[in-house]
Amino acid sequence: MPFPFCRLWNSVSEKSCTALASALCTNPSHIRALDLSGCELGDSGVEKLCDLLKKHECKLETLLLSQCRITERGGAALTAALSSNSSHLKELNLSGNKLKDSLTQLEELLKSSGGRLIY
Repeated sequence: MPFPFCRLWNSVSEKSCTALASALCTNPSHIRALDLSGCELGDSGVEKLCDLLKKHECKLETLLLSQCRITERGGAALTAALSSNSSHLKELNLSGNKLKDSLTQLEELLKSSGGRLIY
């Protein structure tokens, strides 16, 4: 990939996501793609990542969160974060999670900025 890509498959827990999000928030413009597929993030882990997504300095273009135990609560947090700053995110993968209602809102948000949602 031509940009900084971070792949942490199955290596981040809900608890350690706090440290990861904090580290990424200290330099949010560096990482362009983040793959946390299969990590046990849960809703509270995703809520921590939303702190990063809300930052206008965040240049994350690809966020892969397939099979991360995310439910509607996490989907709502993602929707709120992307509502405040969705311009850079071009791909969001939420496949294998338990989301329903928030998928429509997330898809609309991403489409409006030229991105796509995979679920």
